[in-house]
Amino acid sequence: MHTFLRRLIGAAKLDSEIYEEVEADKSAMGQAVMVVVLSSLAAGIGLMGRGSTALVSITVFSILAWVLWAWTAYFIGTRILPEACTEADLGQLLRTTAFAGSPGLLRLLGLLPGWAVPVFVLASIWMLAAFVVAVRQALDYTSTLRAVAVCFFGWLAYSLLFILLDSLMVVVR
Repeated sequence: MHTFLRRLIGAAKLDSEIYEEVEADKSAMGQAVMVVVLSSLAAGIGLMGRGSTALVSITVFSILAWVLWAWTAYFIGTRILPEACTEADLGQLLRTTAFAGSPGLLRLLGLLPGWAVPVFVLASIWMLAAFVVAVRQALDYTSTLRAVAVCFFGWLAYSLLFILLDSLMVVVR
């Protein structure tokens, strides 16, 4: 079993063995939530470089978005697009997809002048790739393309939530 730091690094390296380990380790839920919280805080702090003062809101929203995306991936992956060998529970998806957020820690670099946009774009792409690996491993897929499809539909739900919340923020202001 790897340490928390090794799991973070392995997840960022897209190491499928780390995702398998986290999937199987029911006691890793605390670590998984820690990754999501740290990654979410990194996003909030990184956005301060662009003038944002909504650290708590961004953190809470990011955590809720992760749960939505993981649940959507679970539902689509086990009910709509399962493979013959697919066997998973929501906890497995929550643990693995949480660790897929480890590249999001780089968003802290958004504090540096002019770095926010490129860092957030890079971290988002990297996190999406990690999410594909996490879904493939948690759902026991043999097809990466199927994991990509599950992640795409989960991302749509995630994006719609962002758009909805952004629209609500405009109305509230």
